[in-house]
Amino acid sequence: MTHPSIETPFALGTFSAAGSPRFAGLVVANKVIAVAALAHLAPLRGAHSVLGLLEDWEHNFAHLDPLARQLAADDCGLAFLTLDQVQYHAPVDLPRQIFCSGANYHKHVVDLIVDDPQFETDGMDNTQRRAYAVDLMNKRAREGKPFVFNKVASTVTGPFDPIIIPAGAKKPDWELELGVVIGKPAYRVSRDQALEHVAGYVVVNDLTERTKVFRPDIPQMGMDWLSSKNAPTFLPMGPYLVPAAYVGNPQELQLTLRLNGQVMQDESTADMIFDVARIIEFISQSVQLLPGDLICSGSPSGNGTHYNRFLQAGDLMEGTIAKLGTQRNPCIDDI
Repeated sequence: MTHPSIETPFALGTFSAAGSPRFAGLVVANKVIAVAALAHLAPLRGAHSVLGLLEDWEHNFAHLDPLARQLAADDCGLAFLTLDQVQYHAPVDLPRQIFCSGANYHKHVVDLIVDDPQFETDGMDNTQRRAYAVDLMNKRAREGKPFVFNKVASTVTGPFDPIIIPAGAKKPDWELELGVVIGKPAYRVSRDQALEHVAGYVVVNDLTERTKVFRPDIPQMGMDWLSSKNAPTFLPMGPYLVPAAYVGNPQELQLTLRLNGQVMQDESTADMIFDVARIIEFISQSVQLLPGDLICSGSPSGNGTHYNRFLQAGDLMEGTIAKLGTQRNPCIDDI
């Protein structure tokens, strides 16, 4: 398998090689070295894990950036590995807290409304329903708030690991999303300050078993995210954590998901109803965000629900976000 190259001065990942324990790796010029092996070149802190590096991200980035640029020109005789010599794991393989922003892309929510025969629009045709839905989303963007829920860390899996479809699952669905990794504690921060707390960005796919979203025995309780979104392997992450300084505006990134080579999702983060800064601001009013926390910022249109096509054993998902790389996950049945 060809592993994804990077176009930024460096990226971080979690890797293992030849049966070694997992290590935080610095990816430079499409080769990788353990960050801990660089201790004699820079005063890095927490170098044995990506989570450790995030604990003091401003300090570590200030040293990693010039060091990576130096190593791109001269490897200093260090023992770099090629990308095909390592096994990839989720870059932040055990996030502290995981938050997900639901229904956060204009076209996605509009499609849900138009496609749902139970949504009450008083006899409108599809064109009228779409116009009505667009007006609703525009009003929500002006006057509303993000909708955020939690996902558990045991769902996280690597960028090339198989997705295990749970026994009995009938409608497992994909949701390619921009993942936001926190690098500095944030509590009650303003929208203007929010992005200062971001260490970097990752590719994530917030998988969902659609038949378990609502509990038929207690419909009045709303959505059951525990049962529908938290199976093992239901959050592939990576391949890389790319520093925010190299990504620029997070609202200018293209997301593309292919299923068996066919494009299913293809949208820009510009279509978000609430941008990344607003989501961080909103979460931080209730919760203290910590270094290593992950925020899944919502999925664009083109989920399996829209196509009435859901995941099954033998499928291959390829999720790409501009500047962040591509993850490739085959689907297998639970055994």
